[in-house]
Amino acid sequence: MISDKSGEYLVKLAKNAIKQYLETGEKITKDENYPIELDEKLGVFVTLNKNNNLRGCIGYAEPIMSAIEATIDVAIAAAVNDPRFPQVSLDELEKLDLEVTVLTKPEIIPVAHYNQYFDEIEIGRDGLIIQKGYSRGLLLPQVATENKFNIEEFLEHSCMKAGISADSWMDESCDVYKFQGQIFK
Repeated sequence: MISDKSGEYLVKLAKNAIKQYLETGEKITKDENYPIELDEKLGVFVTLNKNNNLRGCIGYAEPIMSAIEATIDVAIAAAVNDPRFPQVSLDELEKLDLEVTVLTKPEIIPVAHYNQYFDEIEIGRDGLIIQKGYSRGLLLPQVATENKFNIEEFLEHSCMKAGISADSWMDESCDVYKFQGQIFK
């Protein structure tokens, strides 16, 4: 994945991107001295927490753009476009804890029977994407540990995030993907 130095850079970049956007309405541009490894296309999520409560979280599960550009995009989106929360204010920004999660490419978990998911998913290491038809839900690896989910609960909550019934993961028409994430704070 990426170095700790690059991860720390992304956290500062995310905060600066939000600050500039809230002040000017414009997207920050990357400076000339960024870590070159951040040119790699990677999935990225930015999570905003206030007093240990979720305040915003948006990201790209797939590696569709460079890590640096993805971080700028999703940091701003987490602050102003998460439909679950009102837009972050400039005053509030200083009270937020930012977390940047850099993702590996999601891989489908091939199973002949749904019981095999219990051998393929590791709590604390894996994040999940559940897809059934056009419905898709994603939970980052840290969600399972923060909520003390077991594997079945993690699968059920991923289904609920997709807006499908909690037991859909047992259905053959449902695809389950896993990925790992590097978390930087």
